[in-house]
Amino acid sequence: QVQLVESGGGLVQAGGSLRLSCAASGRTFSRYAMGWFRQAPGKEREFVAAITWNGGYTNYADSVKGRFTISRDNAKNTVALQMNSLKPEDTAIYYCAAKIGSYYYSTAGEYNSWGQGTQVTVSS
Repeated sequence: QVQLVESGGGLVQAGGSLRLSCAASGRTFSRYAMGWFRQAPGKEREFVAAITWNGGYTNYADSVKGRFTISRDNAKNTVALQMNSLKPEDTAIYYCAAKIGSYYYSTAGEYNSWGQGTQVTVSS
């Protein structure tokens, strides 16, 4: 399995931006579909965004469409989540996830590798 490490979280005011990054170990990163999920206190983990192995297709939760952008760089074994126009309700721990596959996946149970998470806090 691939090892994943997230970075880039922090505290930002509403309306601001953050860029999360996820670094993956191993030489087979391009085989993996990647996703971002988040979990707020007292809530279940929810889907945020996903991308296919080659970056050709992406999928977003309705709550982040038009504000967040997922991208990947297979040469650097990284996937990023650019978050703009942040809202207090975006506050959560954000997790990077990986799954070998040819499509994108929006259900947490489909992924078999997870990072430790990075905290994002948006103040009003």
